[in-house]
Amino acid sequence: MSKISIIIPTINEAHNLPLLLSDLSIIHKDGEIIIVDCGSEDKTIDIANIYGAKVFISKERNRGLQLDIGARHSKGEWLIFLHADTRLIHDWFRKTNSLLKENKNSIYYFKFKIDHKKIIYRVLEILVNFRSKYFKQPYGDQGLIIHRTNYFKNNGFRKIPLMEDVDFLRRLNNKKHLKELNSPIFISSRKWEKTNIFLQAIKNWHFRRRWLKGESLKSIYSDYYKK
Repeated sequence: MSKISIIIPTINEAHNLPLLLSDLSIIHKDGEIIIVDCGSEDKTIDIANIYGAKVFISKERNRGLQLDIGARHSKGEWLIFLHADTRLIHDWFRKTNSLLKENKNSIYYFKFKIDHKKIIYRVLEILVNFRSKYFKQPYGDQGLIIHRTNYFKNNGFRKIPLMEDVDFLRRLNNKKHLKELNSPIFISSRKWEKTNIFLQAIKNWHFRRRWLKGESLKSIYSDYYKK
């Protein structure tokens, strides 16, 4: 069994994926990289193959399903779930590896940073990191590092197209095991560039509220991706 399995869901990520895979090349023989694609029409799969990643195909555009496919095909003791449009610092593995010898019940996430110089993004970073640390509510774009026994004991990610990260973390019996890494993950600013970030935050909160009230994920998904 390898030390870690890095699982990345993709759909048309040929622009971002080479950058992330370059950051991940530091793991060498300590792990594997798993790409679970759901129908990319660009060079995403070609790029994954060039970098030596294992590629699996999801028949549905469903991130929860993609993540679970990756987990079930993984061979690593620790599972690291990342979004394709994120970046890591050069010594991320050294900082992370030392923690993976500790409590297997711990679930780690990276410190939230945005790859844009606008001051408004620094405000968002403060708010997200405060929410994650003190309210124990990190999201999937911050990266989640979970021991495989802990992942399967908690029934993994459900096969839902969005909110899969919120859903998984809500099902944990003990939130005290959620711990922030002393290492940042850089999130692409692309999803905020065409909107007001605070209005988007309110919309996202409203989507979560609708989901928690039991509204169909199909209707929420439709509204979330409405152009």
